[in-house]
Amino acid sequence: MASVATAGSGGHHTMAKTNGDDDDDDDAAPYDVPDQYENLDEVTAATGDTLDDIRRGESQSTSHADTAAQATRQTSRLATQLYTLSYLVLFALLGTLARVGLAHLTTYPGAPVLFPTLWANVGGSLVMGFLVEDRKLFRHEWGTTPPSSDAAVDLAAAKRAHLAAKKTIPLYIGLATGFCGSFTSFSTFIRDVFLALANDMPGPPPAHRSGGYSVMALLAVLIETIGLSLAAYRAGMHLGAALEPYTPSIPVRRARSVLDGLAVLLGWGGWLGAVLLAVFPPHDRWRGTVVFAIVFAPLGCLARFYLALFLNGRRPSFPLGTFAANVLGTVILGMAWDLAHSVSGGGGVLGCQLLQGVEDGFCGCLTTVSTWVAELSSLRRKSAYIYGSVSVVVSVALMVVIMGSLRWTQGFAPLQCHP
Repeated sequence: MASVATAGSGGHHTMAKTNGDDDDDDDAAPYDVPDQYENLDEVTAATGDTLDDIRRGESQSTSHADTAAQATRQTSRLATQLYTLSYLVLFALLGTLARVGLAHLTTYPGAPVLFPTLWANVGGSLVMGFLVEDRKLFRHEWGTTPPSSDAAVDLAAAKRAHLAAKKTIPLYIGLATGFCGSFTSFSTFIRDVFLALANDMPGPPPAHRSGGYSVMALLAVLIETIGLSLAAYRAGMHLGAALEPYTPSIPVRRARSVLDGLAVLLGWGGWLGAVLLAVFPPHDRWRGTVVFAIVFAPLGCLARFYLALFLNGRRPSFPLGTFAANVLGTVILGMAWDLAHSVSGGGGVLGCQLLQGVEDGFCGCLTTVSTWVAELSSLRRKSAYIYGSVSVVVSVALMVVIMGSLRWTQGFAPLQCHP
């Protein structure tokens, strides 16, 4: 009987196989991943240990009994990083298109939800919860534990083994960090908070209201978005557990030989196509806001990815990488919003479309709600309240200063994004 997956030193991870795995998967070379991938919180949320413990090294790592297996051939580190970045680019494009499309789909007369980004934040958190809890999609990458009389110990060991394996899979990183992180947007959530406070939500011209009602509107957006996103994340975890008997597994050889190469082709090719379409459009209307959004989307996703790699591990109870990405993206979105809604018109149609692309693409992918709620669910209670409160308070305060300076002096001018 094969052992559980183990994590080698120096950033090398090997995946053990069970007797039930396909023979074709036995020859698949494990990925050689950098040590910094340990700081991706999207793949740290389902072990039962808190992020605080994991960061401090208090939780027990999986057994190193399979050190001899580390001598097997590996996919080179350069190739692993290329595949990871390719998946991030590809899923950043898809996540942005899904978010923008869902926002348009849920904007209609009489809509009960006036801030359509709520749908994307809830949907992305649901998918994130499913991916975190699922142990079948990538079963061939990590195997299962041998039978034992101590089922609780086996389950804990299996979860830690699965965590170690997930950190080495570019496809999983692309789905969790790339798609879910780009499908959800913390910066647009904070923008909606400010618009609710300023009585400037999209829709018919609002009636004048007192300051007390503005505070209630602000709290409504905060409570609905955070509460529903956390609930969706938990529901996604329950869905992953419920569908485990029916979830198919991705063969390792097929993932390595087909999906990885396809991600390189579609990811970078799709991004290049978006850039060319923005530079040489068949018609001005083809540029629109979506083309510029997918041009800037991979830049925001990659920036968030590297911020997480280099900053999340610095403070165990406060993920600095996600915090920096969310605050920075919120600030940039606020400035882009002011430029687009200034009296000067934001540089005409092309300038307006460009700024809208920065908001929806770069800022939308630089900031994330799905990773944020995953971290809130994984931190200790006190750390989670501090981290969540500081993230919201700092971001809202900065947005009030940036957007409020224009809103309460000159007012927001209509957009000029269409010729």
